[in-house]
Amino acid sequence: MLDLASLTELLDQPRKIVITTHHKPDGDAMGSSLGLYNYLIQQGHHARVITPTDYPDFLNWMPGNGEVIIYTENTELSAKLVAEAEIIFCTDFNSLTRINEMGVLVGKSSAYKVMIDHHLEPEDFDDYRHWDINACAAAQLVYTFIVDQLKHKELINKDVATCLYTGIMTDSASFRLPNTTSIVHRIVAELIDAGANNARIHDLVYNSASENRLRFLGHCLANCLEILPEYNTAIISVNKTDIARFNVNTGDTEGIVNYALSIATVRLAAFIVERNDKVKLSLRSKGEFPANEICKKYFNGGGHRNAAGGQSDEPLDVTINKFKSILPEYKTLLIQ
Repeated sequence: MLDLASLTELLDQPRKIVITTHHKPDGDAMGSSLGLYNYLIQQGHHARVITPTDYPDFLNWMPGNGEVIIYTENTELSAKLVAEAEIIFCTDFNSLTRINEMGVLVGKSSAYKVMIDHHLEPEDFDDYRHWDINACAAAQLVYTFIVDQLKHKELINKDVATCLYTGIMTDSASFRLPNTTSIVHRIVAELIDAGANNARIHDLVYNSASENRLRFLGHCLANCLEILPEYNTAIISVNKTDIARFNVNTGDTEGIVNYALSIATVRLAAFIVERNDKVKLSLRSKGEFPANEICKKYFNGGGHRNAAGGQSDEPLDVTINKFKSILPEYKTLLIQ
């Protein structure tokens, strides 16, 4: 393992650096990665962000986005950059399985691996770890890594601040989750002072939906929502026919589960969607209910207590019934 002094010494000279994040990156994944990228290039490092897959269009405006490489669209260049890297930053994930085929390349690389993450139970593939499960976002940890550990607050410029603000805003559900502490608000204030335009960022992320996405949302709420009052649970399930019908693109399903959770009596909400190869689950919960426990025990996933995800190799209807069959185990927690 590297200590902070050794990592600081490494970063004192321009290095070949790769920054990567989890597959199907969300706002925090891209915000933390591009925030780190915009910091590193100020010091002359040869840095590139490589994402395992594509990501939503509503995130493609962030500073540095034009330099992002999508692994599935450019595997040869991605493999070359990983092989040549001296340092690989891993943001917003803690298991190499979360970066799909890239995990093999990163695991074999001789580069120093630096993990910046806030998820439970990290794997031991890293050489340096800036990790805190109480952080509301990986972008928050990128900020403290730059400011508190590397002592480079002066390098939090407008581009860095814009990206980190985006990451914190999206992963905190616009500053609504319990882990949005006073510390987070102080960091956000610093980012605004550094040039992050909070109103514009919110508009670009949340007010850029396509007509198809809005009609798909309406369909989900009108036709796909099921309430289980005996368990204070709501399920939105979508089959792949509807995915094709509404031409659903990457990012179009993001946040839909929160509409189910917004029902006053609901403590657990599930968005279950049929994809070509697997059924994906996204769970959200209120209070102390452990959504991540369900994903870890039954759906080969995990995450945070109130926001978690998983997957199933079984058909959609079987997966839905399996989810329902689990609820009696948690009835006491759900109805309290």
